[in-house]
Amino acid sequence: MDPRRVLIFRTVARAGSISAGARELGWTQPAVSQHLRTLEREVGGALLVRGSGGVDLTEAGRRLLAHADAVAAHLQAAAAELEDLAQLRTGSARLASFPSGSAVIVPRALAALAARAPEVEVGLVEAEPPEATELVRSGAVDLALVFGYQEDPTEEALVAVPLTEDPIRLVLPEGPDPVPGRLLDLADRAWVAGCERCRGHLVLCADRAGFEPRIRHVTDDYVVVQSLVARSLAVAVLPQTALEAFRHPQVRVVDLPELGARSIHVVHRSGIERVPAVAALLAALLQEGAG
Repeated sequence: MDPRRVLIFRTVARAGSISAGARELGWTQPAVSQHLRTLEREVGGALLVRGSGGVDLTEAGRRLLAHADAVAAHLQAAAAELEDLAQLRTGSARLASFPSGSAVIVPRALAALAARAPEVEVGLVEAEPPEATELVRSGAVDLALVFGYQEDPTEEALVAVPLTEDPIRLVLPEGPDPVPGRLLDLADRAWVAGCERCRGHLVLCADRAGFEPRIRHVTDDYVVVQSLVARSLAVAVLPQTALEAFRHPQVRVVDLPELGARSIHVVHRSGIERVPAVAALLAALLQEGAG
């Protein structure tokens, strides 16, 4: 059976006549009659008995009408649910983010989204960029807040939406030592480095400056990094977001142009941005991240 013809039959049965059903549908009476005849051929028997006063249902018609009512009810419920999603009265989105982004950018974005669409639920999982990108690619999350350096390879398969630049700062222990004017001044110091990408950027900047950094400690935790630096056990570089998330009172932060910046962007699969809840989350990330 053609579901559209079943619903046409329902309209006529509820209206009481073919002419009344045609008016409700906005069709001509012959067009409606043709659909009804075709439906009766499909079901193998008469559904309506036509008379001067309208139509009466056969036993088959009464049984089909019960099913048609159920179909119409399901379609109305589906339309209501889709309307709620479109109007952000409900819906969900899944987000992955690197740690300092989760501490600084994500809370602002989620608060802004909650103010505009309080019924939209967002699930957050913390992951470094390679893992977060894989979560997007596999469909485990809808969006990922990630960072990258100029030397990093580009991700061809996903859409990358630029968010902001995240300057890289030199982190030194508090003390009387003069502030270095160039990275080479720290060639003889021990270093604490972070994730593989950040460590690679430090090594590249040091190589350009003319030395190989002596990396003594490795940790992804920016709180641990600053604690080691505060104790004069090493020096480090950290992105501005990490320093916004946590700033140890016994470290100095120095701006060295040689260190450059990393870019922060949102990655997603093509087309997912058309889902209303995902689009709203993306807009909040762009607004709050750029701010």
